[in-house]
Amino acid sequence: MGRIRKFASLQAFLLLLHAFILPNFCHAFSSPVLGIGALFKPKGMKVFPSNEDDSKLTEAGQFFTEAFWASKSGGAAELSKFQAASLERQQVNEFRRRYGKFVGPKDRRAELIICQNGAEELMGCAGIEVDNVQKSDGRGQSVRAPLMSNLAVGRKFRRKGLAEDLVQAAETLARKEWGYDEVYLYVEKRNKAAVKLYKKLGYRTVWEDDKAKTLIPTESGQLKTAPTVIVCMKKRLG
Repeated sequence: MGRIRKFASLQAFLLLLHAFILPNFCHAFSSPVLGIGALFKPKGMKVFPSNEDDSKLTEAGQFFTEAFWASKSGGAAELSKFQAASLERQQVNEFRRRYGKFVGPKDRRAELIICQNGAEELMGCAGIEVDNVQKSDGRGQSVRAPLMSNLAVGRKFRRKGLAEDLVQAAETLARKEWGYDEVYLYVEKRNKAAVKLYKKLGYRTVWEDDKAKTLIPTESGQLKTAPTVIVCMKKRLG
């Protein structure tokens, strides 16, 4: 009986610690052990929220330009100076608008999650925010729910399980801090590697939109809008 009381007291203490102390600190997310990539995790790796830090958001926007846009499916393998400058400017502004201090009176549940190694080199990022998500074909009714986006891992850090770490961190935030039991995301259908990853992690297709448009960096050094198919996927948490 004494052991049971001690255990109950410990549980109560941990609950109080979580409720009153931990939310006030910038905490790191624990990393999952998924696949063979878990054997090659970079030393000193940390996964943590940007917490509206403008310098982190600026760095992440610059990183995302190279990590995502330079290898975007259907686009140029390398960015021209014009493409890099234009996309970087847009991406930094977008991250500041969505995850920074200058967010308006709308729902503030939005966070950019950062992944760094021991040398504080940015290796990946992922965003999550509570937003209106279309329920059927992308044009019908919507539901207010966590929407994950802006997942990217630097080229030299791929195949190490970092994408899985970032997805799990986003899911943990949505479930444990925001109280949601599901997460949505949008992904281009032709991005087969991403679709395969999300399916592996438990996401299922909700609908597809074959009338969508996307921005493409062309081999000629320009940026153009092109047709694409967007897939909405959802995962139940817990």
